[in-house]
Amino acid sequence: MNKIKIANSNLEVSEIGLGCMRIAGKDKNIAERIVKTALEEEINFFDHADIYGGGKSEEVFAEAINMNDDIREKILIQAKCSIRKGSYDFSKEHIISSVDASLKRLKTDYVDTLLLHRPDTLMEPEEVCEAFAELYSKGKVKNFGVSNHNPMQIQLLNKYLDNKIVINQLQFSIMNTGMIDSGINVNMKVDSSIDRDGSVLEYCRLNDITIQAWSPYQYGMFEGVFLDNDKFPELNKKINEIAQIKGVTNTAIATAWILRHPAKIQTIVGTMNSDRLKDICKASNIVLTRQEWYEIYLAAGNKLP
Repeated sequence: MNKIKIANSNLEVSEIGLGCMRIAGKDKNIAERIVKTALEEEINFFDHADIYGGGKSEEVFAEAINMNDDIREKILIQAKCSIRKGSYDFSKEHIISSVDASLKRLKTDYVDTLLLHRPDTLMEPEEVCEAFAELYSKGKVKNFGVSNHNPMQIQLLNKYLDNKIVINQLQFSIMNTGMIDSGINVNMKVDSSIDRDGSVLEYCRLNDITIQAWSPYQYGMFEGVFLDNDKFPELNKKINEIAQIKGVTNTAIATAWILRHPAKIQTIVGTMNSDRLKDICKASNIVLTRQEWYEIYLAAGNKLP
């Protein structure tokens, strides 16, 4: 498994991380199997959030991996907070209490990264700074990041933070390409030229912020997977064609398409199927050619100017 260096940190993460949102609903044997498979495939990065399963995902994961000091030294854990029922909350009190609760459920003294899950328009950056400073000084959080934030929101936070933002987790896949479409269609009078994210891809690259891709096989927000979906015949035909040439599955190609981008995007996958995870991890050994990458992009219904 190839590794990615998170700039401005001491983290070296597997370029494919396991998202643990769905582990809450799995029985002990399945949970243990998926975690064991991840470790065997050299995945060292596990993505969590306090809202996943209402906290149950963190508890199930800690049991499945048999959390202890020896295991903890070998893995990297990411937590997320700020989403509450009907609102978002970047208050100091909520951030700290959320981290404490996650640490208890995860059976650990610290997390390697903490992300603010979605933007809180009522954010007071000075208060976020106080929360981060306290968590860092007490050793509870080593690094900080955000999810689904635009450049100006990150810049506003960084104005006050001593511990700068090092990660931005964004939805990105073959069927969710908004953050690259506008860059390809600069100076064109088409919908794809509209920059809806403030050039977030280029901003993160310029400021050494690692992008993590969530929902790498979804279309829409949570409308379903595009792989083996009759709604996307041309895309699946092209993916399967390349998969056959490379001797891997379509999930590996969909993952390799993300990993091919020079921004060194870490892909967070949420499968709870051990065999599928093994197939996905083969993407780490595949490098799509430029031609193959653009053929897949076009097969998804995109156009080049």
